[in-house]
Amino acid sequence: MLPLELLIRLIAYSMTSKIPASSIRFQVALSAEKYMAYYKGTAQFIKVYSVDNRSVKFPANAIRSFLNHDGIYGMFEIQFDENNKLIKVIQIN
Repeated sequence: MLPLELLIRLIAYSMTSKIPASSIRFQVALSAEKYMAYYKGTAQFIKVYSVDNRSVKFPANAIRSFLNHDGIYGMFEIQFDENNKLIKVIQIN
């Protein structure tokens, strides 16, 4: 059994931590040259289709941290809160 103090801390943490209300998984295969249009501000949003065929549009800067000299490639998950506000994007593989 957990000590009461630790249990209270765990409950307080779970109440204040952001747990995504929903998430969507999608694949990206975007060359560095194509991403430059987003980087330069010519295009501000990226539209992708999820693995279950839903479309989602989000700010291009949400995946900027995954850019390398080849571009952005891989499976990603975008997480939203209960108001459909973007929480974060994570790379799955």
